Amino acid sequence: MAEGLDTPTAILANAAAALRERAFDEISYRTLGDSVGVSERTVYRHFPTRSHLLEGVAGWIESTEFPLSSFVTIDQFQDAVRARFVAFDSSPAFAFVCARAASISPTGEPEPTFFTRALVAMLAASHPSVNERDLRRAAATLRYFASASFWARMRTGFEMSAPAISDVFERTVAEVLGNRFALTATGMDGTSQRVAG
Repeated sequence: MAEGLDTPTAILANAAAALRERAFDEISYRTLGDSVGVSERTVYRHFPTRSHLLEGVAGWIESTEFPLSSFVTIDQFQDAVRARFVAFDSSPAFAFVCARAASISPTGEPEPTFFTRALVAMLAASHPSVNERDLRRAAATLRYFASASFWARMRTGFEMSAPAISDVFERTVAEVLGNRFALTATGMDGTSQRVAG
């Protein structure tokens, strides 16, 4: 096992390393166990299904290969996503694993991720009059358009590279935060109201 890593992290690190040589579906639990120095049963104990393993590997890849830079403002968020799309272009096999993991049913906790909470906080700071429901809707939209899934769809479906994908992303941000989002405000009675723009 790699020095200083706990068993689940070592399994994920070795699975990610194996992805450089073969497809995810070709990585066996036995091979992972052998590479980490644990039994196949131990790998299954930590990752009972291939969906659990895929989700874990994708999370590990996102945190180590594609970390999103810190952001507080919308401009910083857009810069961070642009840089992430360039990183996806640099390691497309890893980005496609992240996209595939996002397309399966989640096996982890249903709690909103730090990324989701950061998006809602950023939007709340820049648009304080918008109600919580609309903040979450806008955050969900921005989160999808900043994801490996969106990158993969644009890359495979439209043969776009990071700069072109970034352009689509920025137009989406402008649309979400422009006409629709900026025109919604919370009235004094707590209901969502359209504001003349």
